[in-house]
Amino acid sequence: MSALDPVTFAILTGRLEQIADEMDATLYRSAFNPIIAEARDACHGLYHATTGATMVQGAKGLPIFVGAMAFAVKAVIDKVGEQGGLEEGDTFIFNDPYAGGTHLNDFRLVRPLMRGGQVFAWLASVGHWLDIGGNVPGGYNPQATESFQEGVLIPPVKLFRKGVLQQDIVDILQANTRLPRSNWGDLNGQLNALDLGERRFQALIDEYGDAVVSAALEAASARAEALMRQNIAALPDGTYSFEDYLDNDGIVDERLTIALDLTISGETMTLDFSRSSPPCKGPVNIARSTAVAACYVALKHVFTAVPANAGCLNPISFDIPATSFLGVTAPRPVAGYTETILRMIGVVFGALAKADPARATAAPFGTINALSIAGHRANGERWVMFSFFGGGLGGNPQSDGLNHANNPISTATIPPAEIMEASYPVMFTQWALRPDSAGMGAHRGGFGAIYEIEVLSPGGADVSLLGERGRYAPFGVAGGQPGALNNFTWDSDDGPQTAPMASKITGVKLRQGQRLRLETPGGGGWGDPAQRSVEAVARDIRRGFVTGAA
Repeated sequence: MSALDPVTFAILTGRLEQIADEMDATLYRSAFNPIIAEARDACHGLYHATTGATMVQGAKGLPIFVGAMAFAVKAVIDKVGEQGGLEEGDTFIFNDPYAGGTHLNDFRLVRPLMRGGQVFAWLASVGHWLDIGGNVPGGYNPQATESFQEGVLIPPVKLFRKGVLQQDIVDILQANTRLPRSNWGDLNGQLNALDLGERRFQALIDEYGDAVVSAALEAASARAEALMRQNIAALPDGTYSFEDYLDNDGIVDERLTIALDLTISGETMTLDFSRSSPPCKGPVNIARSTAVAACYVALKHVFTAVPANAGCLNPISFDIPATSFLGVTAPRPVAGYTETILRMIGVVFGALAKADPARATAAPFGTINALSIAGHRANGERWVMFSFFGGGLGGNPQSDGLNHANNPISTATIPPAEIMEASYPVMFTQWALRPDSAGMGAHRGGFGAIYEIEVLSPGGADVSLLGERGRYAPFGVAGGQPGALNNFTWDSDDGPQTAPMASKITGVKLRQGQRLRLETPGGGGWGDPAQRSVEAVARDIRRGFVTGAA
């Protein structure tokens, strides 16, 4: 048997992915906050010793972290290169969104996997902590004008030195959150995942040897690159342009443009976002690493057979200038990064639809609707309910879009009403599909949802929303129609209220018994609605998805 025959490669690929999956499961089962435990807003993987490139990622981790985590691990590698002092048992922690992060809530733990005193690879874990300080509980401050208003920023520092916990770092983290117990539980869940991953990887390398495992990792990356080149080469050469918009930045009520010029030349692709809007005052800016990760996710949705590692990005170049709001540096606010990357993914879909209509996918609903509801329990303890919500995905050449799905940035799930009601003093008085919210087409979009939430806490609650698609609906393709707009309302003593910025608001106060209502967008439609079968239309009407008038 050769050092790496096809059977050995297949076995090692499966074993490596299984270890990352087990790390994911360890955190999901031990995290304290529902955003990790239920929604699975986390990721684990194995990264290259010198470049930080993603080599292995768990199947259930968030795809958006694949590209971003490579930059995060590289930030640690660079720090070690500048300052030295790396030893076995060290573990770094940080949440810097400009050094391979996304936003301040996402805490990264990075640990070297040592073999014979040398770094063989890096293990990393990232999870969304529920509260990290800042002006708004939960961190999604729609009126932030700098990152200091979004929470505490921790640069890469050693949480463990030679395997010894640095309690002063923990003390700093605990002092800068409204929910120290929740964050402490999530931190330990991530550490347990790293411990397990380290044991499993070491045992695998002991079994097969350093050289064979290294060869398998290199072969997996080369395979991903070859498949991506093959997929790109199948598209017609040319430049394909597409634009879409954000409602506003939460501060200035003007739209922001994400413009893409996608060029295909042989087996390479260039994504040029230089025509996009400049950096904005509000929290929908993103760092370059986040923008690259968003493009990776979009392309992975289109080219589904390409493995999830950094090799697939080798044939792709990016033009994301710092003069745009897609490549900012500190201290530009970035809490609402999810809204921006969702629009980026849609824009990539739109450009590729022009290159190959057979692959065209209409826009998904395109907002996580980051909703924070917070208050005090009867005993004075703080509570912070943060969640994201579902909507409709876009129609495509094969089928209608999914109803009440999660956004294409992740494989996360929407936390169940039962979990939320058990964890916080709220009650969901409605959770239903939203009729007439899908974009019509030969294959319609998926339907959005209606969520109505009543506050049960005697002291009431403070409410903030950082969302999108309140003014620019999810687009249809190939003649399909757009989905419905996002709609957010809440009770007040003066009657129902709406957000002046359409999709972003903070400072809302609800008394016990008052409710808020979130109606999420549906996905865009694919193809001429006149080509939809009579049977499909009748079925939608019979199920109450579409009204007779619509």
